[in-house]
Amino acid sequence: MTSSRRRLILAGSAAAALSPRAVFAQATPGVSATELKIGTTTSLSGPVSALGTINKAQAAYFKMLNEQGGIAGRKINYIILDDGFNPAKTLEQTRRLVEEEEVAFLFSQLGTGPNSAIVKYVNDKGVPHLFLSVNGDKWGDYKTYPWTLPYAPSARTESQIFIKYALQQNPKAKIGILYQNDDLGRDFVAGAKDVLGAQYDNVVKAASYEVTDPTVDSQLIQLKDSGADVLISGVTGKFGAMSIRKVADLGWKPLHFITSGVSSVSSTIKPAGEDRSMGVVTSVYMKDVTDTAWENDAGVKAYRAFMPKYFADGNVNEFYNAYGYMTAIVMHRVLEQCKGDFSRKSIIAQANNLKDLENPLLLPGIKINTSPTDHRPLEQMQLQRWNGKQWERFGSVIQGGNV
Repeated sequence: MTSSRRRLILAGSAAAALSPRAVFAQATPGVSATELKIGTTTSLSGPVSALGTINKAQAAYFKMLNEQGGIAGRKINYIILDDGFNPAKTLEQTRRLVEEEEVAFLFSQLGTGPNSAIVKYVNDKGVPHLFLSVNGDKWGDYKTYPWTLPYAPSARTESQIFIKYALQQNPKAKIGILYQNDDLGRDFVAGAKDVLGAQYDNVVKAASYEVTDPTVDSQLIQLKDSGADVLISGVTGKFGAMSIRKVADLGWKPLHFITSGVSSVSSTIKPAGEDRSMGVVTSVYMKDVTDTAWENDAGVKAYRAFMPKYFADGNVNEFYNAYGYMTAIVMHRVLEQCKGDFSRKSIIAQANNLKDLENPLLLPGIKINTSPTDHRPLEQMQLQRWNGKQWERFGSVIQGGNV
């Protein structure tokens, strides 16, 4: 027998001696017989470090899951790296996760800028890039980014829902859109065009602003003078309070929608004035864990029991912790659907295979759906109105997306 022939036989014997699980684990990044390694980058330092609590809540959920035996006999090793909300650092840290740590996939990375810096890299590498903490619509572009999925409804979906409701109330409504001159703001314009189609130019007057502008007064005066009786403020940060305040000062009484991103009572409503904010409408898709209306809800009760046990340092009333818990549940479902096959192709296939999935912290009637050609898991929202004291939900769930 030749030496080369002997080597082939010995190699075959060695492979046969390995268990199927061992062979599978060796061929699959991030997977061993006992561990499933996943990774993320987030802002644990820097200007938006408060949002890093999202991933800490997820880590706590995975700790709970590991105590219960893990997933398919493997414990989850969730590696969280700080990028300080610096896109260059995000790329550096993501390369470390993929090339050095060899994670199976990336989960819930934070921010439009940071994710924009890595999206081509991870898609070229074929690494699942799942349930991002972003709200731009471009993340649902399955043709360009087949390995990427966002989670929350996009600004474009939110705009579609605002327009649909406004037209239900008044089919002849004239609509003003105040929008930030960036991808996020332009999603509000795109959502209006989705619904209105060829009628857009006859119905809508849009005015943009820059994040460096000291006020949006001139834009709002322009929109009022256009005769608009509906206003969509597609804005961020301080511009939410500014738009509410100026509309009130002008004595203008439009049906005023503000994006959910600026619906915080402490950051927007109180600075604008609780009375001035009366009647303002926004959207919502998840239960408010601080609302006594949900105090006997099974999903909220489970979350409130989970926090002190697994994330004692976290604030149980913090929206971002509830959001982290919710998304971890969705990720858990994807991994269950993999049925022990944690190859990257299997993981993305199951992330693309969520059908009418309910979640204990989603509002009733809102379900998660994905497919290889639908990378927008949530396209339903309910509206809520500021009644002078609190947000009050009303009406039925409204479907965005395909119109």
